[in-house]
Amino acid sequence: MNSKTKKVFTAVLIAIAVAGCVYYFLSDKINKLPQVSYSSFYSDVEQNSVKSVTIEQDKLIVQNNNLTEYETKNPDSPNLKEFLLRNNVEVIEHKDFSQIISLIFDILFYAVFFIILFVVFRKFISPNTFKVVHKTGINFSDVVGMENLKRDMTQVIQIMKNPREYAKRGIRMPKGILLEGDPGNGKTLFAKALAGEAKINFIPAKATDFESMLMAIGPMKVKLLFRKALRKAPCIVFIDEFDGIGTRRNYTGSALETENTRIVTSLLNELDGFEPSSGVLVLAATNSISALDPALIRPGRFDARFTVPYPDRAAREELIRMYTKKKSPASECTVNILCNIFDGFSCAKIESVLNKAALLAEQNNRDTFTTDDVRQAIKEN
Repeated sequence: MNSKTKKVFTAVLIAIAVAGCVYYFLSDKINKLPQVSYSSFYSDVEQNSVKSVTIEQDKLIVQNNNLTEYETKNPDSPNLKEFLLRNNVEVIEHKDFSQIISLIFDILFYAVFFIILFVVFRKFISPNTFKVVHKTGINFSDVVGMENLKRDMTQVIQIMKNPREYAKRGIRMPKGILLEGDPGNGKTLFAKALAGEAKINFIPAKATDFESMLMAIGPMKVKLLFRKALRKAPCIVFIDEFDGIGTRRNYTGSALETENTRIVTSLLNELDGFEPSSGVLVLAATNSISALDPALIRPGRFDARFTVPYPDRAAREELIRMYTKKKSPASECTVNILCNIFDGFSCAKIESVLNKAALLAEQNNRDTFTTDDVRQAIKEN
């Protein structure tokens, strides 16, 4: 757009704006109608001499049977329209600009409100809340130690894959399995490895996924999780931090306790609602079985329990070799010495300490970390 065109365009806009203002201020004078008192208007209506009335915000425009028009004040009476209609007067309601704007804002407000409500609702109970992992990429070979647990769970996998065959022998798969153990010992890793070993779908969840500022959303999410699991069977549903939602029900009446009670009740209903032959295995990790509601861990629900222990000496040796593969321990940091130092440590803590020790050596411009670095790392962890 060149400068001449811009000038013409600007001039046209100014002319339109001026014309609009002139029309706005002079329209009342140009279209000025005779003023009549409201009492005279009322009498005209009663005498059936009024054909139509246009109701505006502050005035009434009256047309008589002889097609002459006049104005009178609008009393804003709730009975006016009924009075006119009973006297066979045509009523025309005219909304002025301010009323139209108000109506538009009302419509926009409700539209935005319902859109926000829909978005929030979708966020809390979206079908994508619990994602299905088709391949975890982890097998039992990636899990150090836990040999007894691997053996027991291998049998569970066989029952899951051949439920009818085992049912003939009177053996059913447990609906729910609890993995108990202190944090950092590999419960989540083991659950992923179990799904990878079985080559079945894996649906991970944690306690915070069921929490919501809106009441009743938690139980709805429980139902959503189990419906998805049944559609994706065979699969493993893994609920981490299970003691965060499966705690003992408390009927104190508080909103928090009421929601927790509803979640536990919903869990019980879902566990009772599907058969062991459905191909769904519920695996839950907890730091404390004693904190769980007794109804959850009775036989027929979470009726199998396994403890994920701290790594034994053989497991610690394997973990040390694995975690120091790309690090440079000093000659004094033998596997045997580190294994003694890490007695009673979780898998996660061993990895964290070795990483911190390597960082301390780096800070002191050394290529290798020593046992002193390891002990300092333990103090800082």
